[in-house]
Amino acid sequence: MLIDYQHANIYQIDGKKVLSDVDLQVGNGEFVYIIGRVGSGKSSLLKTIYQELYIDEAEHAQVFDYDLLTLKRKHVPALRRQMGIIFQDFQLLADRKVKKNLQFVLHATGWKKADIPQRIEEVLEQVGMTDKQDAMPHELSGGEQQRIAIARAILNHPQLIVADEPTANLDAETADGIMKLLRNISQQGTAVIMSTHNIALMEQYPGKVYRCQDGRLELFHSNRGF
Repeated sequence: MLIDYQHANIYQIDGKKVLSDVDLQVGNGEFVYIIGRVGSGKSSLLKTIYQELYIDEAEHAQVFDYDLLTLKRKHVPALRRQMGIIFQDFQLLADRKVKKNLQFVLHATGWKKADIPQRIEEVLEQVGMTDKQDAMPHELSGGEQQRIAIARAILNHPQLIVADEPTANLDAETADGIMKLLRNISQQGTAVIMSTHNIALMEQYPGKVYRCQDGRLELFHSNRGF
């Protein structure tokens, strides 16, 4: 199990509790949706997975082989290196080309210089962006920037991708392309957990669904009935 939360309480950075008694399980290669209204705790829940928010109250809280209740801050980078994180606002480095954005991550995570160009080619081919490696982020459309963000997320062959509203700022056709890409990645063995408001896409690309509502996280076994 990649993620295993049992009876966990989730707090925002200001100390306000947003979710109580959370049970959340994500296994290898699973595609998992987190849905709910704005402010219901979706983003806060995802942030605990990569430890931007901490879990102090739980019967059990584990990501990969890390116990989040006892995890030391110095081990958080090692935890994050095993996952890819995708944001709705892309968060690319605006002052450098696509290729340099990806190089930055690979250098920071210890790749050998000789291996970096090939890995960049591989991920750009996977997301259909091989012709954009010399473009600046501002020269790309929203969908293209999100594809580069996905390329960045899969650079280190992650076991898990955490995506916070990855299609929120995209038109329907572009969002569909991003979903196809994420689904293809999950079918190759990488688990995906993503928050979304887009029920139509969920019906088109089924997965396990959890809903944040009234301070609780509820598991749905089907995408129907929302």
